[in-house]
Amino acid sequence: MTDFDLVVRSRRAITPDGERPAAIAVRDGRIAEIAAYDAQLRADREEDLGRLALLPGLVDTHVHVNEPGRTEWEGFASATRAAAAGGVTTIIDMPLNSLPPTTTTDALEIKRKAAAGQIRVDVGFWGGAVPGNLADLAPLHDAGVFGFKAFLIDSGVPEFPPLTPAELSEAFAAVDALFLVHAEDPDLVAAHGSSPSYADFVASRPRSAENTAVARVVAAARRTGARAHVLHLSSSEAVPLIAAAKADGLRVTAETCPHYLTLTAEEVPDGATQFKCCPPIRDAGNRDALWAALADGVIDLIVSDHSPCTPELKRADTGDFAAAWGGIASLQLGLPLVWSQARERGHSLSDVVRWMATNPAALAGLDTKGRLAPGADADLVALDPDTTQRVDVHRLQHRNPVSPYHDRIVTGVVLGSWLRGVPTVGEPTGRLLERGTA
Repeated sequence: MTDFDLVVRSRRAITPDGERPAAIAVRDGRIAEIAAYDAQLRADREEDLGRLALLPGLVDTHVHVNEPGRTEWEGFASATRAAAAGGVTTIIDMPLNSLPPTTTTDALEIKRKAAAGQIRVDVGFWGGAVPGNLADLAPLHDAGVFGFKAFLIDSGVPEFPPLTPAELSEAFAAVDALFLVHAEDPDLVAAHGSSPSYADFVASRPRSAENTAVARVVAAARRTGARAHVLHLSSSEAVPLIAAAKADGLRVTAETCPHYLTLTAEEVPDGATQFKCCPPIRDAGNRDALWAALADGVIDLIVSDHSPCTPELKRADTGDFAAAWGGIASLQLGLPLVWSQARERGHSLSDVVRWMATNPAALAGLDTKGRLAPGADADLVALDPDTTQRVDVHRLQHRNPVSPYHDRIVTGVVLGSWLRGVPTVGEPTGRLLERGTA
């Protein structure tokens, strides 16, 4: 009789103690033991990755799957296939842009039924905080959502309207939950007429709009004691506000995204609407400051904000930034994108794992995710960290072939992933996760 179901060996295993040679032994879907690389272990299956890196499965807490209702934009089958191909073994789905949005327990059940049976990675759900659903927040939380997404500005879809600052404070006080906030001040966002100019688009959504809204989120957290998380931070000028909040002991965290860490406004051609996202990609100096904030621990994590749409909605025919949908699909590419930049800046794979696996898991309270440690789920990723690849949008697994990264050279190739010790390339074995039971 064998002792383990699976043993995966690597001379570059990224553990909580750092990078080291190790053998990861799996039993019943969990990591049972971390032994020396050459330890004699009896297992039903064994993989020896040699010099390839072994990482814990990444956790992406900011994904717009859009099913049901806008499944032609993205669906659970395609999104989770892309996630698995990119080394992401857990996602948490945003409450918009699906129809209905996840703002009631009935809508949550509809979302769960839509996902069941077709997911290749584990999937959890955020609830939504919108005007008029204050009474729905506690039941949604009890039903297992991991927290609540709110906007302070138009979300882009009419069924998910924004909260006023006063309504945000009311939501913070209504339930002891994690609140994730899209922080831009609508009063400081300028009207943006039809234009192919990227500079015009960036000017219409200035740093000041983000800075002011982040200050309001911090102020509301200070008044209520709530857990507040700033989504997709793009303005480096808001970093001191978050740093001060943390220094004062407030329960405030922040994330940024691969596009803000990789792309720069200077390289976006006019009319290239595949680069449009909100808040926008800013200049190279701003990008460098975001990297510094990650290194300092002020920004806690990196997630995709995977927000795809149909090609038509990107308005490549006109190149009109005002009319185009704002969102970037990068669920499959996050790891090589971030690693390419991180290694050039002197960061390690351990840093990348902390930002893209351990810290996102901690944000959502996923105690068995995001680390190679005994007792954790055996969610594993084999990465060739030294080989380069050219991104071909037509070979990506998300539903629609639109990406600002097409033809970009990146370093790092995901060669395989396991979900609870089972390869993700077979039949879908993903589970629906609930807060407190994941």
